[in-house]
Amino acid sequence: MLSRTLALLMCLATLISVVSAQDSQPQATPAAPPETATAAASPNAAPAEGQLEYKLLATKRTSTMEKEMSEAAAAGYRFVDVVSGPTSFGGDEALTIMARPVAGDHKQRYQYKLLATSKTSTMQKELQEAGDAGFEHRGESVFKKTFGAEVMVILERDMEAKPSLWEYKLLATKKTSTMQKELLEAAAAGYQFVGVSVGATFFGGSEVVTIMRRPRKE
Repeated sequence: MLSRTLALLMCLATLISVVSAQDSQPQATPAAPPETATAAASPNAAPAEGQLEYKLLATKRTSTMEKEMSEAAAAGYRFVDVVSGPTSFGGDEALTIMARPVAGDHKQRYQYKLLATSKTSTMQKELQEAGDAGFEHRGESVFKKTFGAEVMVILERDMEAKPSLWEYKLLATKKTSTMQKELLEAAAAGYQFVGVSVGATFFGGSEVVTIMRRPRKE
């Protein structure tokens, strides 16, 4: 009986010592929930530096495209890219993308000239006249019309910079092997590649049309 009582007392003492040790340990502080951003962006917040806004021009007539590009340029837009082809907008159209900074005074800086013809000799002549006036090649596409197609070239002039004068060369052929030869010959004469398009044109059916240029000697 005595031995049983002693055993119970020893177990009770052990239990008390364990509970005392747990009570003496510091309690962990519950982690605070992460702060959640509640402020929403103001719709009137200033645009980020370098942010652009875009304008899409779409038309079935190249003459209309040049007019609309000039109007957009007067509002501070600059040419980005051009493409043509069938669209759900209404058949075959020429599409041009222009852009300008969201912030700023939107003053006009660039002028544009659009050339469109189905004759190689005419395009070569008009390209050179534009180059002599300080315009530079910026893009090209083959524009399909109701009857046939035209090569459409977009040229740009910076109104705030001294114009660079260029001598242009237009290469048009049905055979890629012939184009390779003519490219090498033009490059050897100091010309540099600026644009190429492929399509059915009055130049001679389906052709590769390449435009090259070199600095013009004053």
